[in-house]
Amino acid sequence: MTRRPAYFEPVGTDRYLPTEHAGGAWRDDEIHFSPLGGLITHAIDQHRAGRHDPDQHPDQHPDQHDDGKHLGRISFDILGRLGTDECGIRVETIRPGRTIELVEATASIGGRAAVLARAWFVASGDTATVAGGQPAPLPAPDQAARHPMTQHWGGGFVTSLDVRATAPAQPGRTTAWVRTGTDLVAGERVSPHAGFIALVDTANGIAVRQSPARWMFPNLDLTLHLHRVPSGEWTGLDTTVTFGQEGLGLTSTVLHDASGPVGRAEQLLTVRQL
Repeated sequence: MTRRPAYFEPVGTDRYLPTEHAGGAWRDDEIHFSPLGGLITHAIDQHRAGRHDPDQHPDQHPDQHDDGKHLGRISFDILGRLGTDECGIRVETIRPGRTIELVEATASIGGRAAVLARAWFVASGDTATVAGGQPAPLPAPDQAARHPMTQHWGGGFVTSLDVRATAPAQPGRTTAWVRTGTDLVAGERVSPHAGFIALVDTANGIAVRQSPARWMFPNLDLTLHLHRVPSGEWTGLDTTVTFGQEGLGLTSTVLHDASGPVGRAEQLLTVRQL
């Protein structure tokens, strides 16, 4: 059987090597943050589940353990260049609890801290009778047209994506679905929310406001707030990009899976002319 391609290869405990499929959109010697965000989420899942838990079923996703909590928010601060070197991830629980739990992860590349992440997990409960306030769902992926991002971007990660726009893209405004046939980590099962998050950073490149050949607008962070656990192979992005007048920008996205909206994502941009 032919093995599927992957964005990362494990090379030791908490250590991973990016493949060419993780290649960045801005520079050839960098990786894209999107799969790295998914990898960090996967490492947090493994930490919470217990990497060597003898009671975990082999078919069980690493986030599916019986503490009854779901991911509600995860934030990533991108501290610097994301090189194509080996990545190590250190995770610790800094606020344990039965109702809420806060976990912190630091991803280091080439021996230097590159990303700091914090994730809140919240106790689940039956709130179906009061659920409401969600935005309208996106049109289904099979109703969307192909929207190749390679017209604006290069790199292995962008090339690995299947992108479908639900309407013609406008400068700074796009609604689209994204999926990939590339595994996050070679030989490892990942949770639905890790696979989902691995595609969310695509939002900052999917609704291009100005040509990246003339302007740079990399994001310094990514924060997701979730009101429902995402599932399925598609990540839906209802994205708006705003550039301010003093070098700041925002990429704001309503997140969807094939069943409907699941939350929101925000990215702070540094905008500068090339």
